Amino acid sequence: MSRRPFVAGNWKMHKTAAEAAEFVGRLAARLPAEVDVALCPPFTALAEAAAAAAGLRIAIYAQNMHQAASGAYTGEISAEMILDTGAQGVLLGHSERRQLFGETDEGVNAKLAVAHEAGLWAIVAVGETEAEREAGETERVLRRQVEGALCDIGSDRVAETTIAYEPVWAIGTGRTATPAMAQAAHAEIRAILAELYGDEAAEAVRIQYGGSVKPDNAAGLFSEDEIDGGLIGGASLTVEDFSAILAAAVP
Repeated sequence: MSRRPFVAGNWKMHKTAAEAAEFVGRLAARLPAEVDVALCPPFTALAEAAAAAAGLRIAIYAQNMHQAASGAYTGEISAEMILDTGAQGVLLGHSERRQLFGETDEGVNAKLAVAHEAGLWAIVAVGETEAEREAGETERVLRRQVEGALCDIGSDRVAETTIAYEPVWAIGTGRTATPAMAQAAHAEIRAILAELYGDEAAEAVRIQYGGSVKPDNAAGLFSEDEIDGGLIGGASLTVEDFSAILAAAVP
């Protein structure tokens, strides 16, 4: 199956609403027709980014959401609230959410089910720490995270979910998995998906690589068969770097 490349920029806690709208306007002229593109602004910039992206081939994703429809959850945001901003998707289970805010595989699973039910597209991030890789536990960690996040989701919904493999030791560190290392991890994730939901669903899932992706290493990573694009952090904050990475994703 030929999977269309998908590159998303995770801005984390960067950019005001005005800066987000300006970025989208500048990026609009640099979008390759062959690549799907998404941006993940902070909550305060979702509406402005979505308005600026209206009619463009840029999807807007939130960086997180709560699984409840409403309630006493100070500081949280629901699927309905995300949709109300004009955004179309949500990023779930990023390693920073797991490490800094105690998110679990079970919690990601609950959020993913709600996101799909609400009609949101979803990117689910998985990846091992440096200690886990050095201990030879990468496969075990990926299996736990993939199985936990996608438990009882269903093959149709799984096929609509993007997985982002982000080795924690490569996020924001300047260290990047070699293309061969990333390819091996992506192949393992796809094999786990096939075990859970069958070959057809597994082949439909797009698996992004994330972790210090830059214009000078993107082409090598994206050339691997199992790597279907990227979840980009720091390099997504400038139009020049992000558009160069988009260009590298063109098949």
